[in-house]
Amino acid sequence: MRAFAPVERFVAEVTSRQLKPGYVFIGDEAFFRRTCRDAILTNLVPEGMREFSLYEYDLASTELVEVLDRARTPSLMAGFQVFFVRGVKDLYGRGKHDAEYAAIAEYAKNPNPDAMVILVADHIGIPADVRRMEMTDKERYERIRETLGEHFEIVEFARVEEGEAVKWLNEKAAEEGAKIESEAAHELVDSLGGDMMMISNELEKLLLYVGEKKRITLGDVETMVLAAKQRTLYELTDALSSHNRPRALEIMDAMLTTGDGDDAAIGHLYMLARTFRQMLVIQERNVRDTRALYQVLWQGFRIPPFAAEDVIRQSRRYKSRRELTRAIRLISRADAALRTNPPSKRLVLENLILDLAAEPKVEELPVWQQESLLD
Repeated sequence: MRAFAPVERFVAEVTSRQLKPGYVFIGDEAFFRRTCRDAILTNLVPEGMREFSLYEYDLASTELVEVLDRARTPSLMAGFQVFFVRGVKDLYGRGKHDAEYAAIAEYAKNPNPDAMVILVADHIGIPADVRRMEMTDKERYERIRETLGEHFEIVEFARVEEGEAVKWLNEKAAEEGAKIESEAAHELVDSLGGDMMMISNELEKLLLYVGEKKRITLGDVETMVLAAKQRTLYELTDALSSHNRPRALEIMDAMLTTGDGDDAAIGHLYMLARTFRQMLVIQERNVRDTRALYQVLWQGFRIPPFAAEDVIRQSRRYKSRRELTRAIRLISRADAALRTNPPSKRLVLENLILDLAAEPKVEELPVWQQESLLD
């Protein structure tokens, strides 16, 4: 599988200890980053020695030259050291960074064989189809390849195509002695937007849920994943469309507390954006009942039956197309903010909820409503 290939090569190098002087992890697919990290911990850093062997740095607070100096210095306590360095985007900010690039080149010439340096560039999004890569991300990728890539090995963490994700689900379930039905696998991937971290986490829950049955059906996915996640999601959109800020914040807090925490933030935004796009179609097609709903929403973009009437009702609360497109733009901006590794993902989401639940301004209302408010 194409998206998995770079990660598989990296894991093979770690397992065989055929290591490069350093690596650059490019991409925001957290599942692959976790897979690589787990391989490093399993093969290179004994559990009892991690306090002395594993280091986390951020270039926003620590100079890269300092990190490389520490990597070059042998440890008296650990036989092998691993340095994870986040904030690679700071190497391409304002000002000159010749000293950092020179330090990387110097370290690559004479690396410490008992150390691994990993630069994490998770501010770049790599879609499954690289032809659809945003121009900004493409430019950032090229700059990294021309500078860091000359000395360190680049490992891509691209998004996964639906077919690859389904194949991974089948293989992973088989490893656990279970089987996932084709419809169940496709529904799971589609409902979670191809987010491999969320797909992996939900598969673990499903395997525990089916237990001795050892077979995951579409009904199991609808019960454990769609019902659990989407019912809460539609409660959130109900609060947002009603402009009930306290209720919306309460629901978002529950989603973050009872789910996978802040790591699932992007997944929540995906589902939220999807629902607002569905409401936009409903409004534009003037859908009034569930029968018409399934005629205008295509396969893979449909609303679960239990939520159909709720979403139709919620869409009617928005009096213009402009209100819905504004909501989608706000979600898009929040998604971009989350991918820049903010200090607090929860704060980004809370600000978004406050904006989405705000009462529409007069100029955003239809003319007849604007006049009634001014009377």
